Amino acid sequence: MKGGSKQGTWAVRQLIRLSTVVLGILIFWLLGFLVEDIEDLPGPNYNVIEQKFVDPNLVEQSKKLNSAITELSRQIANRQEDQRLVGDSSENLRRTINQLLQIQQLGIQKGIAISEAEKENLIASQRQFLESQKNYQELNRKIAELTAEKQAREDELRTIEEQLKKQREAAQKELQTASERHRLRLAFYQLGVLLPLLILAGWLLVNRRGSLYYPLFLAFGGATLVKVALVVHEYFPSRYFKYVLVGVLILAVGRFLVYLIRLVAFPRKEWLERQYREAYERFLCPICEYPIRTGPRKYLYWTRRTVNKVLPSTTATLETETPYVCPACGTAVFETCPTCGKVRHALLVHCHHCGATKEAV
Repeated sequence: MKGGSKQGTWAVRQLIRLSTVVLGILIFWLLGFLVEDIEDLPGPNYNVIEQKFVDPNLVEQSKKLNSAITELSRQIANRQEDQRLVGDSSENLRRTINQLLQIQQLGIQKGIAISEAEKENLIASQRQFLESQKNYQELNRKIAELTAEKQAREDELRTIEEQLKKQREAAQKELQTASERHRLRLAFYQLGVLLPLLILAGWLLVNRRGSLYYPLFLAFGGATLVKVALVVHEYFPSRYFKYVLVGVLILAVGRFLVYLIRLVAFPRKEWLERQYREAYERFLCPICEYPIRTGPRKYLYWTRRTVNKVLPSTTATLETETPYVCPACGTAVFETCPTCGKVRHALLVHCHHCGATKEAV
């Protein structure tokens, strides 16, 4: 089509918009993989840092003391179990002796003589009871010794753990500092990859606005901008991020405002043509938007918003088309076509009678 704009059907335009969004999502996804690969770079190792601050001799002593305390606890538990068994045995012997004494007392009351076997059983039971009591006291002494030794080891371990705690606190501070440096390093690496892509996308969006492949640049730029914003928000503190965000927004809005001002001061040809078309459609002067009062609308009043509500009377007299000049700004709105001699739109490219073209004013 001569002088036309090949925009395609409505369905094709919607598919282009949808594909632009999908492409932006895919590019964002791809950039996410790239950022995640950078995040996999190894960070500080606490074990290595700990070796610089923590005395290995103290660590070894702590391990030995823990092992010794565990062993002492096991021995104490075993002695307590042996003591429980000895105590149960002593209790059984005490009941046996009491029963033998009761039998002997009943025999004496009834005048029955006690046999030698019963005397020997009583003496043996008493001997075993005394031996059991002796073992019980011995176990009790050993438990007390083991408990005292365990407490001494625990006191020694407590002293060593306090020293290790101070050393480990220094190691933790160093780890935190190293981790912050590593995070900043990751942020710089990621931004070092993303910012050149963002600059490239911005350059394409600004300098290739009329390109046939502008939707590709738009998807690329949008995905890169979102990913950069997420990286900055993740790695930089919120109190700094808000200044970065507001600063970027000020630059973006300021750049867009400059673009609009330049667009008004130095309009592009296609923008002028669109402005003129829209003005003619609303019967307004394309330059100052004063109503074009000619034909059936000669004595009517309307604005850009009410033009469709104010309709000329069907009985209005139709005037012959004549050249027309805006009385407000003096711009020629309708003029005689030099090709066909009929009246045409003065500010549009094509004559609606013969199709002759002219340069837009």
